[in-house]
Amino acid sequence: MSPSQAKAGEVVLVQAGDAHCNPRYGENALVQVTLTDATGSIVMTETAPMTDAGGFTFRFEVPTQAAPGEASVKAVPYALDWCDDTGRNNRAAHPTATVTRTSCAARMKPLTILP
Repeated sequence: MSPSQAKAGEVVLVQAGDAHCNPRYGENALVQVTLTDATGSIVMTETAPMTDAGGFTFRFEVPTQAAPGEASVKAVPYALDWCDDTGRNNRAAHPTATVTRTSCAARMKPLTILP
């Protein structure tokens, strides 16, 4: 993620390369990016295209309603059961199963929103 601090209206880049574990997200996969501000309020949730292997590039403007201070940015595969507690992709073994993600550590990056 770049930059690590920004003012309202400035652009932030969030990106990830393809995974090496062949997650098989599918050709129409999306990533969901969420910005939570310093008060704990979700001030932005957007989706963007993601590769079958999980790579993506997404840019967003820091919303004017985002409270200054330590915020967080989270990016996860959208509407997919993307891993279980062992880190395996549940969909790969059972493509027709309907499984709900119950717990999986989501990677968050800090973003300092400047006044």
